[in-house]
Amino acid sequence: MTLNFDQWVDRSHSDSVKWNKYKNQDVIPLWVADTDFASPPEVVAELQQRVAEGVFGYGFTPPELIELFIERATKRYQWNIKPEWIVSLPGLVCGLNVAVRATVNHHQTSLLPSPIYPPFIQAAGSEGRHYKSIPVKEVDQRWVADFSSPELKMDGGERLLMLCNPYNPGGTVYRRDELMQQLAFAQQHDLVVCSDEIHCDLLLDPQAKHIPFASLSEDAAQRSITLMSPSKTFNLAGLGASMAIIPNAELRRKFEQTAEGIVPHVNILAYVAATAAYQHGDAWLEQQLAYLRGNQQLATQRINAMPGLRMLPIEGTYLGWIDASALPLDNPYRFFVDAGVGFTSGLAFGAPKFVRINLGCQRALLEKALVRMEQALATLNG
Repeated sequence: MTLNFDQWVDRSHSDSVKWNKYKNQDVIPLWVADTDFASPPEVVAELQQRVAEGVFGYGFTPPELIELFIERATKRYQWNIKPEWIVSLPGLVCGLNVAVRATVNHHQTSLLPSPIYPPFIQAAGSEGRHYKSIPVKEVDQRWVADFSSPELKMDGGERLLMLCNPYNPGGTVYRRDELMQQLAFAQQHDLVVCSDEIHCDLLLDPQAKHIPFASLSEDAAQRSITLMSPSKTFNLAGLGASMAIIPNAELRRKFEQTAEGIVPHVNILAYVAATAAYQHGDAWLEQQLAYLRGNQQLATQRINAMPGLRMLPIEGTYLGWIDASALPLDNPYRFFVDAGVGFTSGLAFGAPKFVRINLGCQRALLEKALVRMEQALATLNG
């Protein structure tokens, strides 16, 4: 079945966080990481059938969902996992927070790339905890964490390494040799590794391959907490079904104890959606990826032709990281909002001269935003 990703879905009058941020303003919202595409029709049908039952009592993780996820991990990533390794979560961000609280005390430190998705920073600093930044640098038109940076001063108090693959922001999909470098670093400093891999199925570069950190070796598995979810892949973020994969029994016990009584159970409709997405959604996913690649090509070409802006190719995610540091502006985010384009400010990521663009929208809307950017920059440079 051919799907129409150009079809307009009006979210402006809904409960959409993305579209309500600039409510009653002429600003195109290209910020928070959900897309404007209708989810796979099979997911919608399964949800409608479940709602029609009319009873919404307590639920449990469907065994079918676990089986589908294990099968998917084997087929897509050559990663053989066991059912008992999986901990269900109502969202990936709470997984980041639980991972920090389960492994890092107030005398220890987390390590995380910088810039990074803001919830990493919030989780690492929770309840007054300490963290250090690993600088990210450009290498061959890719953003990669620099574990040999002289800025990274280790003192032996480090306990947790927080990774993001594909990298948000920047879209880098780490290669095996880069992941092995990360593993060697974790081994050298005896670190637990929490790896956010929520965008693992959104590979825009056809040559890119997602490799779970935990699949590198038995040592990698035993020191790892891997966070995954169908939410970004199939546009189910508002339903909230995620999972932590933790092979080490003691680490998993600490994680579950930390979450107990604080982290709620997964919504029963989220389970329905996740199961349907993993069972029936891959044909939809392939068409979405083809559409996103078209958006990426358009945006990359046009943005890099704009004076003062630069955006590296995106290997994974539908998020572009725009370097606006060459512009004579203290706040590029505000400049583009005033021009009618609402990006995510790089400030919260630790890079105030950058903005993040969400390409998960209808191409006509992206085209309109690009025209507004070009017009604003022409005025600025005129």
